[in-house]
Amino acid sequence: MSTPIIKELHTAEEIQQGFPVMRQLRTHLDEEAYMDLVLEAQAQDRYKLFALVEDDEIVAVTGFKPMITLYYGRFVWVCDLVTDSVSRSKGYGKTLLEFVHEWTEKNGYDSVALSSGLEKTEAHRFYEDKMDYDKVSYVFKNSLK
Repeated sequence: MSTPIIKELHTAEEIQQGFPVMRQLRTHLDEEAYMDLVLEAQAQDRYKLFALVEDDEIVAVTGFKPMITLYYGRFVWVCDLVTDSVSRSKGYGKTLLEFVHEWTEKNGYDSVALSSGLEKTEAHRFYEDKMDYDKVSYVFKNSLK
């Protein structure tokens, strides 16, 4: 078993390799929609996509983007964080989120924020108990289409 590495997914081929894991979180996306959205977000919204790779297999992925708002100031928004279902409880999510924290500080941002679906109680425990996140708001959505 090799030491896991974290690498940014830049090329279309690399991004595509992250789809099987990302699909476990974003089940509403097919591969074409995923590719279109990632490429557009990278080009227009500074979206970063990273994978945790062990033994040449992607075992977890995270997507995030640096932002500036009046509420949070300069921060990084974690859009996506998922570990492959067969690789959970091995610390991969923690490793990736710690990487996001390091990237945030290194690039001059002050905090990390994310949202988590109401039904994802295990994820909530992870964020609050293991990663020391505070619950600071509800996220509301109005689908216009």
